[in-house]
Amino acid sequence: MVPSGGVVARIIDEVYELCRADTSGTLADYIPELSAVQPDSFGICLATADGRIYGSGDLDAAFTIQSISKPFTYALALADRGVAEVARHIDVEPTGEPFNEISLDPQTQRPRNPMINAGAIAAAGLINGTDAADRFARIRRSYSRFAGRELTMNDAVYASEARTGFRNRAIGYLLRGANIIDVDPDEAVDRYFRQCSIDVTCRDLAVMAATLANNGVNPLTRERALTGPLVEQVLSVMTTCGMYDAAGDWVTTVGLPAKSGVGGGILAVLPGQIGIAVYSPRLDAHGSSVRGVKACRELSSRLGLHFLHVTRAAHTAIRTAYTVADAPSRLRRDAEELAVLREFGDHARIFELHGDLLFAGAESTVRAVEDTPGELEALVLDLREVGDVSPIAVRMLEDLRTELAAAGCPVGLVDPDGKLGQLASSLDPADIHGRVFIDRDAATEWCEQLVLDQHRPAGQEGPAALTVDEHPALAAIPDDERERLAKEFETRTIARGELIVPRDSPRCGLFLILDGRVRFTFTDRDNRRHRLITLTPGMSFGETSMLADMRYANDVYAETTVRVAVLPPARFDELTNAAPQLKLALLERLAAAAYAQADAAVRAVAAHGGV
Repeated sequence: MVPSGGVVARIIDEVYELCRADTSGTLADYIPELSAVQPDSFGICLATADGRIYGSGDLDAAFTIQSISKPFTYALALADRGVAEVARHIDVEPTGEPFNEISLDPQTQRPRNPMINAGAIAAAGLINGTDAADRFARIRRSYSRFAGRELTMNDAVYASEARTGFRNRAIGYLLRGANIIDVDPDEAVDRYFRQCSIDVTCRDLAVMAATLANNGVNPLTRERALTGPLVEQVLSVMTTCGMYDAAGDWVTTVGLPAKSGVGGGILAVLPGQIGIAVYSPRLDAHGSSVRGVKACRELSSRLGLHFLHVTRAAHTAIRTAYTVADAPSRLRRDAEELAVLREFGDHARIFELHGDLLFAGAESTVRAVEDTPGELEALVLDLREVGDVSPIAVRMLEDLRTELAAAGCPVGLVDPDGKLGQLASSLDPADIHGRVFIDRDAATEWCEQLVLDQHRPAGQEGPAALTVDEHPALAAIPDDERERLAKEFETRTIARGELIVPRDSPRCGLFLILDGRVRFTFTDRDNRRHRLITLTPGMSFGETSMLADMRYANDVYAETTVRVAVLPPARFDELTNAAPQLKLALLERLAAAAYAQADAAVRAVAAHGGV
């Protein structure tokens, strides 16, 4: 079976262990209820834009959302009033000041952005509703859509905030005095206290972040929480203002739109790809979680998440995936081998990747492999259409290869250009646990051979060597005539790798393969040679050239040591007069075999879509 969830989970576990040792920082004691929380609680959660969740630590410990509520209330205000109307009340400029600064822009009299308390209280005052209770209920329901479950308010924390929130009340009256809000300032501030007191978990915050990453659609429930254009507005403000007076350092070192809260949470978003949440209540001088900031820096660095380093294929790197039963190699196999591959071919799979292989692409690839149903006995990753490959992608694929090898599943790479660098070069061509191939066809054959070695009945070792009169081309001919015809053939042995017939050669005989494998090849635009088809004992070639006097369109090589029976052109022509019925019987057999071989070649090319 395939290991489940190991590669990404292990990276998060490493970051968790690294950051857990840091016990610096203090609790938010200016809100009495927050000073009573467990100071060493710690959780890291990552949610992808398509709904996969990874995490380590206290993922389901409840804590209050606090200032992480600000972008979500701002989002609801934008949805209620429109961008232009909200902009009349709240600016979008960073301040470089602490989150609870009592100030308005001296020119516009507006709060400088919705992430500081003044802007957040103004946003709370812009929420539509029939009364105060309805307006808060709409806020709570909006948060719940982002989280994918019903969230509730923590009454004890709300009471503690309301009892001690004099500074925020002062901000509320300042806003009312400047006509930024036109409602009772006590109502707006109370609503702000309530929204900050909504309980969430680290898992909830990760899903909320992933909803923003997924253009406003919750990846778990598929419910739309916010329209795409408004998501852009919210993430833009989070990028420049979400981390208050530490925003510049955050953008340069982490590079993700983010928001922190004095409850100990941090939420970060990589648009189109993932949401990150960290919970640890010890805070730094900026009011952000010490471990949370450190964990986000580590994740951004290790996973290559800085938003200015983006992938051209954000959601997935997998172009297509299939089994060797779906798309067999161009090696023509006998009936016994084909029966085994039809039954067990789904145990070997090929994943074609494309685009840039950064964290998101590597994660989706690793996850798809780990989620593969049933047994997996061989895996190939085709990287020929991959562009940029990040170090974290190399590490994740190496971890995956190691895990699968330990589980008895070898991994092959189609990587002729060495995109995986050291990982590709470290694979020993003789190592059963992983090889690098020039094209997908060779890798597919490798997979097929692994499946055959595992499942074919004892004593069945592939096509057996034949004598001339045993060859199927002569099988339907009466015994006496078959014996006579067999004498017309010359037997030749050809060394492995030797060119049997060069491309553009005129007709040079009818070849019956008695032992070994014969390969027809073509050369690509990079001057690499690839297989068109491989023929095995019991098959033939040269028929078309002999009958239609056509030149060979491909080079023909001995893939192994080969023994063939050859009917020279002169002897073939003489049969027209000497034994026309014999020649007719031979041609009928050859025509049927040639059609089958051509059909197989076309099907193989179509199945692979190239090399």
